[in-house]
Amino acid sequence: MPLTRILLWYRRDLRLHDHKPLITALQQQAEIIPLYCFDSREFTQTAFGFPKTGNFRGQFLLESVANLRRSLQQKGSNLLIYSGKPEVIISQLCRQFQIDTVYWHREVTAEETHIEKRLQKNLSQQNVSVGTFWGTTLHEPEEMPFGIPQVPEVFTQFRKTVEKYANIVQALPTPQELPPLPSELAMALGELPTLKQLGLSTPESDRRGVLAFQGGETAALERLQDYFWRGNHLKSYKQTRNGLLGGDYSSKFSPWLALGCLSARQIAAQVSRYETERVANDSTYWLIFELLWRDYFRWISAKHGIKIFQPKGLQGVKIPWKQDREAFELWRTGQTGIPFVDANMRELLQTGFMSNRGRQNVGSFLTKNLGLDWRMGAEWFESQLIDYDVCSNWGNWNYTAGVGNDARGFRYFNIPKQAKDYDPQGEYVRHWLPELKSIPGEQIHQPWRISVRELGDRHDITLGETYPKPMVDLQQSVQENERIYQKALGIQPNSSRQSKGKNSKTKRSSRPQKPHRR
Repeated sequence: MPLTRILLWYRRDLRLHDHKPLITALQQQAEIIPLYCFDSREFTQTAFGFPKTGNFRGQFLLESVANLRRSLQQKGSNLLIYSGKPEVIISQLCRQFQIDTVYWHREVTAEETHIEKRLQKNLSQQNVSVGTFWGTTLHEPEEMPFGIPQVPEVFTQFRKTVEKYANIVQALPTPQELPPLPSELAMALGELPTLKQLGLSTPESDRRGVLAFQGGETAALERLQDYFWRGNHLKSYKQTRNGLLGGDYSSKFSPWLALGCLSARQIAAQVSRYETERVANDSTYWLIFELLWRDYFRWISAKHGIKIFQPKGLQGVKIPWKQDREAFELWRTGQTGIPFVDANMRELLQTGFMSNRGRQNVGSFLTKNLGLDWRMGAEWFESQLIDYDVCSNWGNWNYTAGVGNDARGFRYFNIPKQAKDYDPQGEYVRHWLPELKSIPGEQIHQPWRISVRELGDRHDITLGETYPKPMVDLQQSVQENERIYQKALGIQPNSSRQSKGKNSKTKRSSRPQKPHRR
């Protein structure tokens, strides 16, 4: 009797550890055919004209897929690599190689689920069975104390309920060996595309980046070992996590989590071991707390669907966002004249990464100071960030813009205070804005407060020439945008107040564009 043939469709789960579709196929003693498809739709443009997958993201993805192929080869298998629409390619492979079943980890957002539905329809017509799995979050849906329609809108309520009633799922082990591919597939493996073939360029490495991020499960597990065990950094995670410089102020797991090179459940298992063998404290709890934030945005995305991508957001707040391309370009390239914003935006532009603290501040500046359409920021992050996660990115931008779940009125960041609190001596700004490096201490954060004469004579700086003048007055612009926000809600404006939040060339018309539908 011939063995069952199961195709494993790899997506954002590029690993061998904690991989339920793989383990399930092994338990069935099936012939296993792993596949990754480079979907051409992922390499087009966003609604606002940015590369949907930018150079840094593209390189990290290629490294991750290449590493997955090597890992499978070391276990006795291999990875098929194709380019095209998965729903078409998988259907063709099933027909050509008499594949019985297709397994994959399911997604929750519109573009991804539409592809799944089309694939299921195609496979149903071919009498090919389907098995889908949930493997991104710490908990399985059936373990949760509420169904997806009942997911709480406030994170604190979500967290407390989950912590009380749900147990984190145990991570599955890495298989010791895998069955070989069927012999007839030896000539059908496919080749890893180049960046050029994907329409991308090789990004230049910037030695000022926090880490030399390398895509793939191997590098992910190595980072886990470095941060937890060799460096022993977990014990102080809560105290250092808002840092800006260096590789170890936070775990930096997010790029590997985003592509599934590292499982959140594997991290949780290592935290538990660390608490047993080293120390259990606020920091070990806080890393799980942050993973729950990541999970929360995924559950919320599953609950609300397309609303997370729409201009009114999850709250349905109709704010007249501006789409000033000239202003956006200054923000995108780090030329706003606000050093803390510019330093963070240049780090993103030149490395594909930015700290959590930075993301909150630049997002606040875009929406609460410039009043620009938050979707422009979300799409730029989607293009640039090597740790782009669709649910976390769009959920955080909803929150930042004041249109998301758990919104609490007009919340904004006092950027000079944030800069002083988190970069008190200006070392981070000096690191990314060398044109300001001669300004001492915290003065670097507000160069417009230094006299023109002193800037010129002592620092050889001329605002508007060697470094931009501030494009807006921080306090005045916040007040103006708060009035717009309050008007959109139909209530009388309150006096502006500082608030905090959780956190993701050619001038063109400000006419609103069609929203990007995921």
